[in-house]
Formats: sequence, C-alpha cells, structure tokens
Amino acid sequence: MSNQTVSPGALLAGRYRIAELLAEIDGARVWRAVDEVLSRAVVVDVLPAGDHRTNVLFDAARRAAAANDPRFLRVLDCDVFEGVTYCVREWAGGRPLERMLGAGPLTGQQAGWLAREVSEALENLHRTGHSHGSISPATVVVTDAGAIKVVGLATEAALRSTGPGTPEQDVRALGELLYSSLTGRWPGPAPAWGLQPAPVEHGRLLSPRQVRAGVPRSLDDIADRLLGDPPRHHAAVITSAAGLSAALSGVVGSSHEPPSQMDETVAVARQNGSIDDATQVVPAAPPPALDPTPPRAHSNGQAQPAYASTQETRPVRRQQPAQNGGGRRRPPADEPRRRGSWGGRILILLAVLALLSVVLMAQFLVKGAINKEQSGSETTPDAPQSSGPPPVTNEAAKIVAAKDFDPPPDGNGEEHPEDVKNTYDNKPSTTWTTMSYKRRPDLGGTKDGVGIVYDLGELTNVSLVTVGLVGQDTDLELMVPKDDPSTSPAAASGWKSVASAKDANDSAELKPAAPVESRYVLVWLTKLPKEGGGYRGEISEVKIQK
Repeated sequence: MSNQTVSPGALLAGRYRIAELLAEIDGARVWRAVDEVLSRAVVVDVLPAGDHRTNVLFDAARRAAAANDPRFLRVLDCDVFEGVTYCVREWAGGRPLERMLGAGPLTGQQAGWLAREVSEALENLHRTGHSHGSISPATVVVTDAGAIKVVGLATEAALRSTGPGTPEQDVRALGELLYSSLTGRWPGPAPAWGLQPAPVEHGRLLSPRQVRAGVPRSLDDIADRLLGDPPRHHAAVITSAAGLSAALSGVVGSSHEPPSQMDETVAVARQNGSIDDATQVVPAAPPPALDPTPPRAHSNGQAQPAYASTQETRPVRRQQPAQNGGGRRRPPADEPRRRGSWGGRILILLAVLALLSVVLMAQFLVKGAINKEQSGSETTPDAPQSSGPPPVTNEAAKIVAAKDFDPPPDGNGEEHPEDVKNTYDNKPSTTWTTMSYKRRPDLGGTKDGVGIVYDLGELTNVSLVTVGLVGQDTDLELMVPKDDPSTSPAAASGWKSVASAKDANDSAELKPAAPVESRYVLVWLTKLPKEGGGYRGEISEVKIQK
C-alpha cells in the first residue's frame, strides 16, 4: 500500500476505513476515517512510504500521547502498515477558529475566554518541558458542546517540518490568536488564515482598540504585552502561558463555562452579510452553532475578511446586563460613567455637610472625655486589668508576605507561587489557583491539603479570616503553629486547626472560638471545586482581622 493507494473505501491496518480527504500538507495527506473496531470517527495522517518525516512523526506522537490536558485532542495510534506511516487522532466535532473568524471577530468576552482556555492547556504542557509548535486559528476548535479543543499537538509541526517549537513561540502564537479574535485581522505583514493583515503605523502594529471599536481596554493591554515591540507605557512583557492565563482570568474570570453571547457574534455577521438566516443560532447558546468539520490544512489565501471595518456594528438583539453576586448590574469593561444631575450634586453637598457635622460633634465629645479623664486621674485608682482572652478590635491585620504551602512527603513543594500575591492585593479580580487534581475533590486522594501561609510580621491577635473563593463547595481550615507562634512550621503536622468551613462557595469566614495570637496563619484547602475535567481550588482575596 502506498500513499496513492490510500483512498476512500480503503481499509488501513485492517481497522480504519478511509472516508474522505480533508487536506494535503507537503505530500502528507489527512483523511477522515472510521475506526471499525470502536465505531467512531477519527482523523488519520498518512505519510508516503520512505518519507523522511516518519521518525519525527513517531516522536511527535509519543509526546502528544503523554499530554493529559483534556483540551488537547489525543493521539490514539501510530504505526507503519505496508510501508505507509499513519497516525490516528481524535475527531473534533466543531468548527475551527479560522472558519469562525471568516464570519467576523469575536466579542471581547469570547476572545478572552478562548485565549485563556488555550493558554491554560499550554501552561500545563510547558510544565512538562514540551510545546505545541503550531498554534493557529486552524488548530483551535470550538466543539458542538462549546468546549475548546487544540488539535495537532506536536504532530502538526512534524508534518510541516517546522521543528518541535518552543514555549516562547507558543506564547507569541497565543498573542496572534487573541489579536485576530478581537479584530478579525492578522497581526502579520501578509494575509493568513483568510484574514487581511492588521494595519501598521510608523512601523508599529496598531493595537486592537485602534483597529476595531469596542475592544475592552484590559484585553487591548494584554494583546499589546504579548505582541508590542516593546509594549506601550513600559508595561511588562507577558512571556509565559502561565502569565497569560492569569492575566486573562483577571479579565474574563476563571470559569470554564463558555460565554453565552454567541448570538451577538452571529447577529453582527448577519448584518454584515457574512451568513444568512439559515445558520441562525438560538439565543444564549454556548459558542457557537458549529458544523462537524475537523481540523484541516491551513490556507493562506487572499480572501477579503467578512468583517474588516474599524467601526463595530452593533447587533439588533440587546444583551442583558451582566449581574454580580449581589444582583447589581456589573458595568461592561471601559463603560463611561454617567454624569450626575444638579439634583444629585445637591444631595452630595448635603451629605458632605452632614459628615462635617458628625466629625465636629465627635471631636467635641472626645475632648470632653479627655478632660474628664484628666480631672479624675488624681483621685481615681487605675482599673484592674482583665485576665480574659485578647480583645477583638475588628482592625485589619497587615499581611507583609505570603507563600504557597504544599509540604512533603505528599506535596511537590509548589502550587503556583507566582500568583500568591494576588490573594492580598485588594483586587478581587486577581486570583491564586491550586494545581488541577484528577478523579476526586479531596486533591485526588493524594494529599491532605494545600494552601497559603500568611506572615503578619509580628505576633498578632487573629479573630477572623475572610477568604474570597471561586467555584462551588470548597472545604478549608484556618491553621496556626502548634508550638512556637512566631515560626512557620515546614511540615503539615506542625500546624493545628482553629476554625473551618465546609462546602463554601463565594467566600468563607474562618473564626476561632477565641482570638489566637500568632505571626503566621495558614489557609488550608482540603476539598476543591470541580473545574473542567478535574478539581482545582481558587482564592481571590484574604482579609485578616485582629
């Protein structure tokens, strides 16, 4: 059997029934096939006999098979049959981003969510020392269920003979992915993926907000930190997938649930004549209404983009305003604040006058109390000191430092240490996450817990610790050192629990029975919320009261 004899109807390796040719890449052919043993659709890459890429493809398939993030399509089989090298991959029932952008750019929430999902998958991959090597709008697929799938892990680069790639190249590709999703233009000097090149001014790529109206400023800044040379306003360059996923989570949240505004994208495309009513999506459906087209070869054609105007067309259907946890409307990113009326200004003035009155009255009362105390100090003996527990002051304790805590022998000593500072920066939108654990919410049954140790700088009476959380049903404990409260134990056995909370959702209050004196406190997670294909804890903000 040769590459030429692999044709529709042929049975490859006695198992894979060839159905149709999907693409041809430098002599390699990509087929849709049916696995007759398991009765499922698959994609088969076929190299001709004697092709020099055989060993490279085998090595790439082994690396791809080792990736355990569910967002990567798995390699199922790789072998040689009658001189023909073949590699079998999962089928993705959905639509590549390349085709979606043919109908126009995505909304800011959609683009940020999609880029965050891909960056998280790459973050996990890069920790193993490997990279994808060929991230593009053609290798990112949104499935019929609204999930993100990344195709061609390592194998795409092997077929194209571009080498295995590096994490830095993957991060650059993520920047191109985010930019093109926001603008419908390609951030390069030539057309690619059916998109026209983004405009350049004085040798510098215009930012997404300069290309298309309505792009959120936060996403514009992230795209510039990925692609700007150098970034504007002396902003720090984003150089890792972990840094990008953290930045995007701060903008679009950390939920893996897809955005529900895909009907807006379809409405925009319909107004621009990109699609007709036959492809209408039911409102509030997960993104998007997709057709079952698998990943295919890239085409760097010259076709005009369906949405290339810098003027954003608003959809006919209005979106319902987003609600926060308290039922109040959350303003969209960069929404201008409304100016108050004269009546509102008068009310503000009255409130200021009332506040001044209260301040003056308080000063009068304090002065009187001081005078009374001074006049009675000559004849009144000192009151006896109470021997009870330390008083509760409700003052906020200052956190001077913090460190992730994943102690041996069960832990590997590290749980996203670079993000720990996000839990006490007074910004609820920035978070720290644990690693992802499989099978069970109790950290996969592999350890007792993980958490963060907070250093208060000195011995402090701790009466309450409030923990902001993301996700549902988190179990956590407040721990202090068993012996010396001025030292931080290195082992979990050196800590004792003084408060706990079970099945917490948005926040948890950890209140000891009586205030405890300690320099160090440990917020210890013992059960994690379900997220994607595993379980992962997430803390947004920690407040400690004296």
